[in-house]
Amino acid sequence: MADDQKPLGSGFGVRSTALAVLAGLDLKGKRAIVTGGQSGLGLETTKALARAGVDVLVGARKPGVATIAMQDIPGVDIDTLDLSDLASVRAFAARVLTAGRHIDMLINNAGIMACPETRVGPGWEAQFATNHLGHFALTNLLWPVLDGGARVVAVSSAGHHLSAIRWHDVPFAHGYDKWLAYGQSKTANALFAVHLDRIGRERGVRAFSLHPGKIFTPLQRYLSESEMVAQGWLDETGAPADPTFKTPEQGAATQVWAATSPRLDGLGGLYCEDCDVARRAEEADAPFVGVKAYATDPDEAGRLWRLSSELTGIGAVPKTTAF
Repeated sequence: MADDQKPLGSGFGVRSTALAVLAGLDLKGKRAIVTGGQSGLGLETTKALARAGVDVLVGARKPGVATIAMQDIPGVDIDTLDLSDLASVRAFAARVLTAGRHIDMLINNAGIMACPETRVGPGWEAQFATNHLGHFALTNLLWPVLDGGARVVAVSSAGHHLSAIRWHDVPFAHGYDKWLAYGQSKTANALFAVHLDRIGRERGVRAFSLHPGKIFTPLQRYLSESEMVAQGWLDETGAPADPTFKTPEQGAATQVWAATSPRLDGLGGLYCEDCDVARRAEEADAPFVGVKAYATDPDEAGRLWRLSSELTGIGAVPKTTAF
């Protein structure tokens, strides 16, 4: 089988905006769900899709806050969704299914990064639970309205370079590291897209993951200024210091491109960055560029899918006890 994990020459790049990648596309009448669509990259994604004529449903943990954030955006609906709470995920999905409208794009955008050790649900590590398990459950539950033709976009990150799936200790039961936990959750996002595409393509459901770039958004809420200075993101005065950072409009572009680009027709299971399919990290000449082999491995993806099904009780696959 040909290796499709290589740039297409999309015509877009690192400074393209979400609106730019949608220019000229006829999306009127399409329906999208954007998780976390009220803040950061999600908000810019919602704005761009709505402006292009897409009807957008935003899943937000605090719908009142979301309503204020999006009060001037037409064509947007808001519903309660807490990805760290399976009961909330089930209730949100049930309301979508009751509405009965086909979903053309599911953009799994919401997430948390480098938070203090937090346990949710039955003791799950919060980053793995929120970034991956919640979206895994949501996508499976929404299958009836995705079936027949949809794109599912998982917002991963170059942070996946920090950690493969830690099969020896997925829940960090033996020592927590906030960056390794974040890295594992972002690898999980990429592997989720690999396996979802594998089982969905015959039903017209294609999946992609992506790195949006470095952007200042509420995602950094758990980081202190001194940590961001140490990373080189801010200077000693607290001002932005890294010229490779994107604006939020640029940061949202790759997920919008992955959800809509005709260049991706017939493709799937790929990791994207800078509004194109990414190269493999092993072929890159810089750190944190491209996608690691472990994040596109179909066997790893299948194993993670089975574990996720076991943990959530959702997904029509055999259960496994392999961690």
